Amino acid sequence: MFRRVSPRRRRPVTLLASLSLVVGCGVLSSEGSDDGDTVTVGTTSAPSTLDPAAAYDGSWELYRNIFQTLLSFPSGATEPQPDAAERCRFTDGSSMIYTCTLRAGLKFSDGHPLDARAVKFSFDRMRRIDVKGGPAGLLGALRTVQTKGDRTVVFRLRKPDATFPFVLATPAMSIVDPREYPADKIREGDEINGSGPYTLKSYQAGDRAELARNSHYEGAAEHKNDAVTIRYFRDSDAMVEALRDKDLDVTFRGLAARDIVAQQGPDKESDIRLVEGAGTEIRYLVFNPKDPWARKPAVRKAFAQVVDRGAIAHKVYKDTVEPLYSMVPRGVTGHGTGFFDSYGNPSVTKARRILTAAGITERVPLTLWYTTDRYGSATAPEFAEIKRQLEASGLFEITVKGRPWKEFDAAYKRGEYPVFGRGWFPDFPDADNFIAPFVGERNVHNLPYPSRELTDDLLPLSRREADRSNVVDQFERAQRILLDDVRLLPVWQGKQYVMASEEISGAERALDPSAIMMMWELGRKTSW
Repeated sequence: MFRRVSPRRRRPVTLLASLSLVVGCGVLSSEGSDDGDTVTVGTTSAPSTLDPAAAYDGSWELYRNIFQTLLSFPSGATEPQPDAAERCRFTDGSSMIYTCTLRAGLKFSDGHPLDARAVKFSFDRMRRIDVKGGPAGLLGALRTVQTKGDRTVVFRLRKPDATFPFVLATPAMSIVDPREYPADKIREGDEINGSGPYTLKSYQAGDRAELARNSHYEGAAEHKNDAVTIRYFRDSDAMVEALRDKDLDVTFRGLAARDIVAQQGPDKESDIRLVEGAGTEIRYLVFNPKDPWARKPAVRKAFAQVVDRGAIAHKVYKDTVEPLYSMVPRGVTGHGTGFFDSYGNPSVTKARRILTAAGITERVPLTLWYTTDRYGSATAPEFAEIKRQLEASGLFEITVKGRPWKEFDAAYKRGEYPVFGRGWFPDFPDADNFIAPFVGERNVHNLPYPSRELTDDLLPLSRREADRSNVVDQFERAQRILLDDVRLLPVWQGKQYVMASEEISGAERALDPSAIMMMWELGRKTSW
């Protein structure tokens, strides 16, 4: 057992939109070269689909760099700023009519015009296709999309929603070319027609994506390079080895704790910089209400009472993550410590009492599922540690199984798993986005989570408030509901780490508030 203190005694962390240099040497230059060199980036998060209407996952990383959205988060911003739009604002007094005016002369990479009709097509198409557990769920407040001329788009909402500009800034709202994308089904194949900073020159699923500068691009991004190669890895070992062998310039998603710790120590690689920043990435477990055991509140509460987050953070992640006691992470307005307040330190005695009071005296059999190729190579050891903790209590009999992301994603959305692990990188930095996507009859897990107080009262009330610092009370109550149900169990909150060659500049500016890499910020140094 690891000694710990109440999370309330820790210093609060401010949400950062950029990263800070903590390990490395040399002089950091923000100037990139104009010689057309390709920057090569490694990640363990490969796209599941190339069509924005279908993806609510790490595919957004690629979309951000190839498609445009009306608004986006440029480097250092925590509020949405115009991108394909020239300006956007609520044009009524109740946050129900949102109007955007497009930049003049926008074009897709194939030269076709990007006008208001293309924007309306993209939104209508996503809602028409309506992939289960897909991005259309973000548009629950949207009633209609209208156009006025070639450059004006008017969004009419069903109810006030001050978070709507944040939704528009997510890569889910990527604008697609109506001439290239079918209106009523997902586009097949490995081609993309966008208007973002880059074009997709070539793509090999699970292996690499070749990006080239888009000559038609008009937007907020300023290129520090002319081309980017993104290589997809299954584990941190191979990815970091490629960085050390200079086959990569940058690695960022899926770095193993041991590689991070090694680069923080005295034997670090002298020609590799480690860049660290506060993050809002979380890991949590989902309990299936249709499973005969996971549906029992006593089982979920006993499970919550046994799990030792501190041991997971220390033993598996070498303290590169921290225990999380709320679905809303530290650094985001509305964060709480409800799971610590209610359960305190892990206790087998308390867990046994919970089960006994519910008439459960035998060991509880549960199968825990995780994805083998999405969140990094530490995921398997993490689930092995959870299994060890639960079985050591004598109260559970645990089986752990893993699948590649595409199979895992499809199966949990079919409701096949009793308990499964998910990671969440926020769509936007607001407490709403750590609660709303997971509840209601339709949510990202495709497991109905009915709660009228949440979906019909607390969340709509909070969305009326443009000043997000004034919604603490609503989110405290919302988190109490999640705590009482224990349908979702927060486990840990991560930091953001990027490893980059000393030759590369811009790594500290390249991640937006949702931890999506803006590849155009990476360049080769021109001064030392």
